Amino acid sequence: MFTTAACSSSRDGGGSGAGTNASGGSGGATISKSSLIGISMPTKSLERWNRDGANLVQKLKSMGYTKTSLQYADNKTEQQSSQIQNMINQGAKILVIAAVDGTALTPVLQTAANKGVKVIAYDRLINGSKNVDYYATFDNYKVGQLQGNFIKSKIGSTKVNLEAFAGSPDDNNAKFFFSGAWDVLNPLIKSGQITVPSKKAPATNDGWKSIGIQGWTSDAAQSEMQNRLNSFYGGGKKVNVVLSPNDSLALGIAQALAAAGYKPGASYPVLTGQDADLANVKNIIAGKQSMTVWKDTRALGNEVAKMVDQIATGAKVDVNDEKTYNNGIKVVPTYLLAPVVVTKDDIKAKLVDSGFYQASELGL
Repeated sequence: MFTTAACSSSRDGGGSGAGTNASGGSGGATISKSSLIGISMPTKSLERWNRDGANLVQKLKSMGYTKTSLQYADNKTEQQSSQIQNMINQGAKILVIAAVDGTALTPVLQTAANKGVKVIAYDRLINGSKNVDYYATFDNYKVGQLQGNFIKSKIGSTKVNLEAFAGSPDDNNAKFFFSGAWDVLNPLIKSGQITVPSKKAPATNDGWKSIGIQGWTSDAAQSEMQNRLNSFYGGGKKVNVVLSPNDSLALGIAQALAAAGYKPGASYPVLTGQDADLANVKNIIAGKQSMTVWKDTRALGNEVAKMVDQIATGAKVDVNDEKTYNNGIKVVPTYLLAPVVVTKDDIKAKLVDSGFYQASELGL
C-alpha cells in the first residue's frame, strides 16, 4: 500500500503537519466551467463512496461545473485505470481520484500529466507518482487515535481480552488508522492490561497488514471474527474489546458476535468503527456497536469542489499541510479535515441536527 515514510510511534504520514492554512501553487491557465471534471471512486459496495460521489457531483453542479463523469471501479485496479484513461480521452481537465490501490496509477497519471490534466487525490493518497497535484482527506492518524483513546477510556484499569482488525492492505489510509490506534493500545498490551488471545497483535505498527481485511468487506471480517471466537474463546472466555477501523468491518464483526451469543448490554464488547454508515448508526442505537468516527464527507466534497474551482480559475489552492503526506516521490500539498467521535448519546446532536441523517432514517 505504501511508499510513504514508515510510522512507528510518531505521526509520520498521518498527522496534521503544518497546522495553519497555507496555499498550494497556482492552478495555471484557466479552465472553462463547461470542461469535463472526471471523478473516479473505488466501489459502490461501501455506502460512504456512494455518498461521496453524489455529494461531489452535486456541489460541483451548484458551482456551475455541470459536466462531470462519475465512475466506480468495483474495487478493481485495472478497471479504475481504464476508466481514468477514458476520462482523459474524453477531454477531462481535472481528475478527482479515490484510488482502489494507492500504488497502481502511475502510468495513467503520467498520461494525464502529458495532457495537462490536474489530479486531486480524494481521501486516499496516491503513491509513487509525481503527477498528484493535491490531496484532500481527514486526519487519518487522528481517526485511529480517537478509536484507541475511546477503548482506553472504556476499559479504565480493567484487564481485558482484545481482538484487532486493520483495513485493506491496498488502501493508503489503513496504515494511518491502525497506527493511530496502536500507538494508544500497544503499550497496554505490553504492560499486560490487554491480552490478545488470538495472538494477532502486530509487535509494531508496520505489521498491520497481517491483520488487514482485503477490500474492507463485512463478510471477510465476519468470517475472521468467527474463526477467532471458535479457535481462541472456548471454556467461557469472552472477548471484551474489538478494534475495528471502519463500519463495514464492524458490521461483520457484530454479526459474528451475535452468532456466538453476545447480546447488547453491560458485558457486550467495546466495538469501534468509522464512517457513520446507516446500518452501523442503527447498531449503535441498538447497543451492537460502541462508537463510530464520523468523517462528514459533505465537508470533504466541499473542499475538493473548492480545489477544483481554484485550479480552474488559476487561483492558489487552499491547503493546510505541506509537510506530512509524502507519496514516495513528492510531498503532496494537502487539505486536512477533522474527524469526530459519535456515540449513542450524541447521535441526534451530531448526525441528525447537522442534516447528515433524518431522524426517521434512524428510527428516532
